[in-house]
Amino acid sequence: MQQNEYLQVGVITSTHGIRGEVKVFPTTDDPSRFEDLKEVVLDTGKEYRKLAIEGVKYFKQFVILKFKGIDNINDIEKYRKMPLLVSREDAVELEDDEYFMADILEMDVYTDGGEFFGTLTDILETGANDVYVIDTKEHGEVLIPAIKDCILDVNTEENKMTIHLMDGLIS
Repeated sequence: MQQNEYLQVGVITSTHGIRGEVKVFPTTDDPSRFEDLKEVVLDTGKEYRKLAIEGVKYFKQFVILKFKGIDNINDIEKYRKMPLLVSREDAVELEDDEYFMADILEMDVYTDGGEFFGTLTDILETGANDVYVIDTKEHGEVLIPAIKDCILDVNTEENKMTIHLMDGLIS
């Protein structure tokens, strides 16, 4: 599996004022991380464009970004609804047993008995812990809590996750 070179940290939702600022919906766990970034990469759908960050403010759940060299609403308007990315080098440091969603989505999931169980298709972020949605042939969609008792091993190189099916998880 070719791992993504870039990771999404936000999506431009709209312009903010007339001086080229944008309102960004953060897709990162820590919106304050924009303060540490010098640049982001805009995915226009056709190309990746590097944008240097000149200013960071906050408004409700949004991050307001000002990019160097973009000083007019007309220069930024066309980038609404487009994702902002960072290179893996600029990504946050992960703790042990933490993974970027991009690295585990579509991962093959096996039981601790070595049998193929299904494919991880979605991650639900709940208050206590994430829940992995696994698409299986035999049981349909199965929800597995992302806790140490259930997730035994994650190997991003082999695109393989090993789980323990606790009683009651499948009917």
